[in-house]
Amino acid sequence: MNSASARFLVVCLLLGFAFSVSVAQVAQSPGPLPGMPPVQNPNNIYAAADAGMLGPDVKDLPERVYVPNLKSSDVYVIDPATFQVVDKYKVGGNPQHIIPSWDMKTLWVAGSAERNLSGMLIPIDPKTGKPGETIKVQDAYNMYFTPDGTSAVVVAEAYKRLEFRDPHTMKLQYHIQTPGCSGVNHADFSADGTYAIFTCEFSGGGLAKIDLAQKKVAGYLKLSRPGVAATHSMPQDIRISPDGGVFFVADMEADGVFVIDAQTFKQIGFIPTARGSHGLYPSRDGKKLYVTNRGTHMGETKPRGMGSISVIDFATRTVEKNWPIPGGGSPDMGNVSADGKTLWVSGRFDSMVYAIDTTTGAVKTIPVGTEPHGLTIWPQPGRYSLGHTGIFR
Repeated sequence: MNSASARFLVVCLLLGFAFSVSVAQVAQSPGPLPGMPPVQNPNNIYAAADAGMLGPDVKDLPERVYVPNLKSSDVYVIDPATFQVVDKYKVGGNPQHIIPSWDMKTLWVAGSAERNLSGMLIPIDPKTGKPGETIKVQDAYNMYFTPDGTSAVVVAEAYKRLEFRDPHTMKLQYHIQTPGCSGVNHADFSADGTYAIFTCEFSGGGLAKIDLAQKKVAGYLKLSRPGVAATHSMPQDIRISPDGGVFFVADMEADGVFVIDAQTFKQIGFIPTARGSHGLYPSRDGKKLYVTNRGTHMGETKPRGMGSISVIDFATRTVEKNWPIPGGGSPDMGNVSADGKTLWVSGRFDSMVYAIDTTTGAVKTIPVGTEPHGLTIWPQPGRYSLGHTGIFR
């Protein structure tokens, strides 16, 4: 082989190697989910949901707090300007969460299969605050929406199943079984929208990664608290960091928040908060994470427990503040007001709703029905909703 031929061969080999590396990189990074609205700020995926950034479809709606009460089977409606209950109505069943739709035009009541009652989905018109017709399903503990808006994801916890449904009619499209995820209930989505991570509450706890393109379970992860020989995990809410690099997972039995690497799907940290870590809510500027600590572990349903709110700094992953509920309480699920000044959460075992000042931690209480759970405040900033009590991007 002459020198010119040798040089040509080397060039071909290098080009082939570069091509193979490029293909491998593409395989590892499939890119954003087709149809998902583009990420506006890769350093803060919550940038479109900053304080006051109400979209044209919601900016003129009356501001209300919608509270599902599990045991009294009703919904209370609170005017946040007066802190007064202005409406309430029976919905039947086991109402668990109030969920904003992907297009921000409807609120959905999701009801689980408990107490010999089947699951249900009920639309609420946020223009009137009134419920529509009940849609019967086997189980609807919670509900999410795929980032492209093509499917509602009904969480059939009792059946270890995720049901992908038409986001308007709720007609079933297909389902994914999660046999290794007992108590599947809360979720958040990757920054590129290609997968979701669901928490598995029971049987020792863990996480399930769902590949949205392949429509299958991509893996499971068990959680363990560092330095504790036999940690009983019971993960609840989950929220991705503003830069999309990690997921934060509140664990009710571990009394803190696990940190999961978004790329490797491995546990890389743990942040102790307080007893019964439960709900996770980013501040409007995407700098802080509010953690509701219910004050109790599973099986403890006493009122006036050691409930509190922890404030985690996203950048340092440390707890900056702890605000106890005066006189005790049981802060559970909710969301931050559109202006970012108030954290609204249910008092699960105290028949109360807490309005918490996000600067001082001062608390106002509003009596509601029996065992309030996943409340939402509406309207909210953002381009679209991924579900639960409001995950906006």
